[in-house]
Amino acid sequence: MRQKAICPNPVTIAHSPDADDIFMYYAVKFGWVCTPQPFVNKALDIETLNEAALEGRYDVSAISFALYPKIREEYALLRTAVSFGEGYGPKLIKKKGTRLRRNFKVALSGRHTTNAMLFRIAYPEARIVYKNFLEIEKAVLEGEVHAGVLIHESILDFDENLEVEREIWDIWRELAGNDLPLPLGGMALRRSIPLLRAIEIEQTLTKAVDVANRHRGLLANMLLERNLVRIDAATLEKYLDLYANDRSVTMDDTQLQALDKLFQIGYEHGFYDCPIRAEDFMIPHEYAGERFS
Repeated sequence: MRQKAICPNPVTIAHSPDADDIFMYYAVKFGWVCTPQPFVNKALDIETLNEAALEGRYDVSAISFALYPKIREEYALLRTAVSFGEGYGPKLIKKKGTRLRRNFKVALSGRHTTNAMLFRIAYPEARIVYKNFLEIEKAVLEGEVHAGVLIHESILDFDENLEVEREIWDIWRELAGNDLPLPLGGMALRRSIPLLRAIEIEQTLTKAVDVANRHRGLLANMLLERNLVRIDAATLEKYLDLYANDRSVTMDDTQLQALDKLFQIGYEHGFYDCPIRAEDFMIPHEYAGERFS
């Protein structure tokens, strides 16, 4: 009697619905990259993903880099699908012509986001409310808050009645003391996944980001035709130039230095219980070669 093949359990990849995350994942979704086992995806806003990572809910999840030290025991940090700002990033906006007091009320996109940590260091007296990132611009316009930090595609196109009070990039440069890129978001993989399988998953996702980047025009058109992104073609192209580019495929030494600096800053300001180095918490790819050598 012929035995049925046993299919491995699917791997859940959770990512945000913003254009760069969708772009970097959809080479898998469209079948351009073969997966070692079935992948399923969930698209949720970044703070929902951060909260889910604290609960260990998904196999692989997009996270804000500032969250990572808090989940380091449960998740390994992946080298791929990363977003860094280089001279740009989230923006603190307010109504034109207004002046912010020291204790101004501000809307942030989530307690565990990178921009929230840097903002809280720079503005310790501000009164913070947390909102879905899509609601922040409206909250400022309607006077619910005095200011808000815009993220994702919102940084490229916001209401003409608003103006930038300060760039989070400038806060980062003051704290970091150099021109390192601003670490915003990446991916983490649950440590309970067997190591060889974890290596395969990371390699697959790395290939997907690379394939997406090399076929950017075709993939971008497919996303637009299927209404999978919230922005038009010109804005999508500009946004992908910022956050889904050659340096998103795999972290380089400069990005690792920036990540270590972010973790150091967070520790020095009481956000983490101990200092960590990013590279110490990544998947050891050399294991596969040594095992089968």
